Amino acid sequence: MSESKNNSNNFRFERKFVVDSLSKPEIEALVKLHPAVFSEIFYERLVNNIYLDSCSLQNYFANIDGLHSRRKCRIRWYGDLFGHIEKPVLELKIKEGLLGRKESYPLPSFSLDENFQLNAIREVFKKSEIPAPLVDDLLSLQPALLNRYSRRYFQSADRNYRITIDSQMEYYRIDPHSNSFLQRMVDGESVIVELKYNHDQDNFAQMISTHFPYRMTKSSKYVNGVQKLYL
Repeated sequence: MSESKNNSNNFRFERKFVVDSLSKPEIEALVKLHPAVFSEIFYERLVNNIYLDSCSLQNYFANIDGLHSRRKCRIRWYGDLFGHIEKPVLELKIKEGLLGRKESYPLPSFSLDENFQLNAIREVFKKSEIPAPLVDDLLSLQPALLNRYSRRYFQSADRNYRITIDSQMEYYRIDPHSNSFLQRMVDGESVIVELKYNHDQDNFAQMISTHFPYRMTKSSKYVNGVQKLYL
């Protein structure tokens, strides 16, 4: 599976469900018993993200205001949260209404510790093979939030639909200049279920979602983290 290195320009739907009335094992059981026959396609792993935004949090407010066209920028890696970060990936999530696509670019390794600063990320961008115009754009951004969660991956028998189950969310304040990473919020109760599929499969998506006893809702881990730690 290559979720973090897919440079496809195809737009897809991502329907999210935030569940706080069922336990994670109960949610996983519902997925496995679904008539579409979902099965696990990858091992459960820890997902880590540094979200980047302007100093005025332009991307955050674009989401809050519900702008039709918006962008989310993050650095993603898997495994350990702190220390030497291997195989980080820059991801740009581009939304046009309900549809979204993702652009991914591999980055050089870097360290995330108390010495982490904005200049370190800028050097990573400059040493990468990211197109120069995009690098110029990235240099205007700064780290806005650090988060991690555990993710499980499922796919329907016809391979047209994927479900991810995210749990054990953690949010950390991250500063462009000095970091101790002591300001942290943990949400060990909520579970985020996300249904993902190509735009041409939308006609059957209602059948998929009606078998779950929870409602679709707007949810962004970046927005949630900013609101928990900064507002």
